[in-house]
Amino acid sequence: VVVVATLPAQRGAASSATGNADVTGRVVAAAQKVLSTLDEAGRAKVQFPIESDQRTRWSNLPTGAFTRQGLRLGDLTPAQRTAAMALIEAAFSAAGYRKVTEIMRADDAFRESRGGPRGGPPAGGPGRGGRGPVAFGSDEYYLAFVGTPSTTGPWIVQFGGHHLAINMTFTGARATLAPSHTGAQPATFTIEGRTIRPLGQESDRAFALMASLNPEQQKQATLPYAVTDLVLGPGQDGRTIQPEGLRASALSAAQQTTLMEIVREWAGIAHDSFARPRLDEIRSNLPQTYFAWGGPTTPGSAAYFRIQGPTLVIE
Repeated sequence: VVVVATLPAQRGAASSATGNADVTGRVVAAAQKVLSTLDEAGRAKVQFPIESDQRTRWSNLPTGAFTRQGLRLGDLTPAQRTAAMALIEAAFSAAGYRKVTEIMRADDAFRESRGGPRGGPPAGGPGRGGRGPVAFGSDEYYLAFVGTPSTTGPWIVQFGGHHLAINMTFTGARATLAPSHTGAQPATFTIEGRTIRPLGQESDRAFALMASLNPEQQKQATLPYAVTDLVLGPGQDGRTIQPEGLRASALSAAQQTTLMEIVREWAGIAHDSFARPRLDEIRSNLPQTYFAWGGPTTPGSAAYFRIQGPTLVIE
């Protein structure tokens, strides 16, 4: 399980503003399309005030272990569900949309492995705190708007379920994924003979970067303590931690490229128009960015890594 807390960019290239505004307009139109398919009760479920505590209501836990608010995909008509996914597709890059849908498919596979058919009753026992049966599968993903969809004012698209929590904040031509969470269970599954690894790229590249470090670099990167869970996961909004590990300025040019490829797996979830200036900003801060590692370095092992810069934290 991995989490990204990407702090919002404070500046961007002026030349990209028009293109970003066009994308924001398309996302707003897609959000309004969702609203147009709903009755009054449905609109009340999906819409929250911008200052509400819904902003901090996000988690990687499944239904039953965490109570989500918003529109549940399994409760929507086919037309409504199509409109909801079209909104996500409009806001994300092609790679980002594929990652999100593969995470949802993984949850379908997980549900089936536990004996619960797609669209059937929830599988599993009581959730944490006894809130009810734990439910898995793509029906258990929720959509919510915090604030009114707008091409000028601030608003947030929230979309998530088990091992997925997207919080994409728009303010005019700018957008940020802060904080968002991507995970997958199972990490690998098969559809029609094709092996799917929703988080395969970030995992493989992180192990490759660690393997490319010389012994002294590995020593600097390795945390002196075990990390057994996310430090800045759900419920930790606003918390800060001190950078640890190996500074990117100590990496070779090839290693820095690999580091940025890892970062792209998260920042690149957003539509390319938003991801491009965000990645430029992260790259400009690379000398002040740190890479830290915990656990074995053999690919496929259970390990932890963190990338932290002036406006970025990835775990």
